[in-house]
Amino acid sequence: MRNKHLTTVWHSTIVYRVTRLICGRKSGRGGRCTTQRVRLHTEDTEDISLGQFRALSEFRYQIRKFQHFSEKAARALGLEPQQHQLLLAIKGFDGKTHGPTIGYLAERLQVRHHSAVELIDRMQTNGMVLRRASEHDRRQVIVALSESGEQILKKLSAQHTAEIQQIGPKLVTALQELLAGESYARAGGLEHT
Repeated sequence: MRNKHLTTVWHSTIVYRVTRLICGRKSGRGGRCTTQRVRLHTEDTEDISLGQFRALSEFRYQIRKFQHFSEKAARALGLEPQQHQLLLAIKGFDGKTHGPTIGYLAERLQVRHHSAVELIDRMQTNGMVLRRASEHDRRQVIVALSESGEQILKKLSAQHTAEIQQIGPKLVTALQELLAGESYARAGGLEHT
């Protein structure tokens, strides 16, 4: 009975931490994560090796290190991290429609629609983005970068590319070590729920 309880607690802790890793913040009360929740099978948690824990720790550390760098770089240029992410999401739009809509941007930023609208309002007031009605569906609003938004994004992207070139190998190594673990391969990996 005691082992089953500990396994359940352990499983809940791993689900929470992996969800935080993917979402970048708390899910549940006060925060919303629309990214798929990832769950490890309960029986898999008993087979996780110390090496896998170390690899997961290193992987999470490298992600956090990059995130810290990114936040600091954005603030140095007068942007909040989420504003930088908005600029990047607009520029990195996949091009499957006629431009990034507010709904698309809300999904990319993992925020609610009204939060994306507020963020876009602030960015438009600051002259970083432009809005226009979609030519194909007048109910949709297309968001584009202004010239100043484009310039600041270029500066940040150059800095981020240089940082990724430095930390990328460590991040890839940690991920490869994590994926190569015996229990991961035997269990079929992570299950999306």
